[in-house]
Amino acid sequence: MADFPRLRLSVLDTVPVWRGSAAAESLRNTLDLAAHVERLGYERYWVAEHHSTPSLATSAPAVLAGRIAAATRTIRVGSGAVLLPNHAPLVVAEQFGVLEALHPGRIDLGIGRASGADPAAAERLRGYGPAGDDFTERLAELESYFGPGREKAAVRAVPTPAGRPPVWLVGSSPQSAAFAGSRGLPYVYAHQTRPGLGRRSLAAYREAFRPSVHLEHPYAAVAATAVVAEDDERAAYLARAFVLGRIVMRTSDWFTLLPTAEEVARHSFGPAEKAFLRERIDAQLVGGPEQVRGRLAALVEETGADEVMALSMIGDHGARLRSYELLRAALDELRAAGAGGADAAVLPSGSLK
Repeated sequence: MADFPRLRLSVLDTVPVWRGSAAAESLRNTLDLAAHVERLGYERYWVAEHHSTPSLATSAPAVLAGRIAAATRTIRVGSGAVLLPNHAPLVVAEQFGVLEALHPGRIDLGIGRASGADPAAAERLRGYGPAGDDFTERLAELESYFGPGREKAAVRAVPTPAGRPPVWLVGSSPQSAAFAGSRGLPYVYAHQTRPGLGRRSLAAYREAFRPSVHLEHPYAAVAATAVVAEDDERAAYLARAFVLGRIVMRTSDWFTLLPTAEEVARHSFGPAEKAFLRERIDAQLVGGPEQVRGRLAALVEETGADEVMALSMIGDHGARLRSYELLRAALDELRAAGAGGADAAVLPSGSLK
């Protein structure tokens, strides 16, 4: 049973770039949004990693996370996720070691198994090296730079901060969830891209979980699209723009920027497009306050998530800020109603905040 009083609410950001705008404006909006949700009491702010995708300005999560951490004071900041196939583990350890040294106790290191790029870009990211590197070995190497005995290792990640940034695994399948559990890592399930497997994945995570230096007990988050407006109709209107952008990227122009809501209003969705629209909206936190309150409760009840990471893809920056306000209000109302029980997992003291 869900424990809403202890449920954490966080942000996942892909820094969307909309037609008529530019990446620089989207990045400035990210900094403004981070400060805004910090004031609202959100737990953490993560940025994704994408490459060769003009509509998503998140090619360098470590750089962006550093700027966000400098622009905020208390919210945890991290990657959702650094895609390890693209990077030497030592480079990632040193980047996040710098971040942890500058912002002690506020940095998270989310790791993913994909490349976040098409094959040509992925090849260049890894310097034309082999594509078959073993993820398990790369992750073990990365963890070793923060683990016991690191001060005596032949190769060290410098600087060596006093603390260690918590390592998370981000995935979208029961297999990735079980892998995270077997290593005792906190896990984030990507409900926003694959909503059908959330319950199975988090169940697999908890079944496979083994205590580790990271966690004594399992801890799982669910990332979901969140577009919350004053009523259901307005929210659906705002959500359609990103979905249409994904349709165009998949079918005709990968390098397009995302359409505005006004462009979407003029677009006639065909049957296949309507089906894709429903697939991308119906299972997510999209709607007015009452509908989203119910969907949030259902998502947490279904998965048993300890935390929800909200991804709001809204072209109007003011509406995006408002979406996070309304989502936080929805959680507050669930808490006030006394929904849920008291058996959700709790992060151990001194581990993840």
